[in-house]
Amino acid sequence: MSDKGGRSKVFFHWLIAISIFFLFLSSWWMLALPLPSENFTYRQLPFQLHKNIGITILAITTYLLATRSFKVRRKSLSSITKPGRLRDRVHQSIYFLIALCCISGYLSSSYSGWGTTIWWVVDLPSWADESDSLNIFFSDLHLWSCWVLLSVIVGHIGVALYHAFRNDQDTDEMYRW
Repeated sequence: MSDKGGRSKVFFHWLIAISIFFLFLSSWWMLALPLPSENFTYRQLPFQLHKNIGITILAITTYLLATRSFKVRRKSLSSITKPGRLRDRVHQSIYFLIALCCISGYLSSSYSGWGTTIWWVVDLPSWADESDSLNIFFSDLHLWSCWVLLSVIVGHIGVALYHAFRNDQDTDEMYRW
């Protein structure tokens, strides 16, 4: 593998993968926490951590999508095989779903009245005043886009395992360091 960003792409791929599964697992736990009160003030920490990881994933995904589109532009479209086009479309859909999950989650939080601070350093602006209807809309969009993302990721893992067990070198670049 050439090292023109190859190692960083592999690192970011696995960082995103681990982070997404962490977000799924932690979100089920977070939603089971009691609502904030004088006795339960710790609920803010897991939600803020969830938002921080989501926004970081969005930034990394934007970087990966930008480098991927630059790479595709350099290739002539005729040189890309049909399986290669399918692979690119699947990855683009995964990137789109990740972005949709992250943006809808941020907007839901923004309309809920709870502020968002990136890694407890930078305060992100709220888009408008608190709005229950917009919060519910973006919460639902966040929920369903995350479930669609999870189903696409399960398919992605299945295809990756298929190629790994066939030993056809399609998955080699994701494991080589």
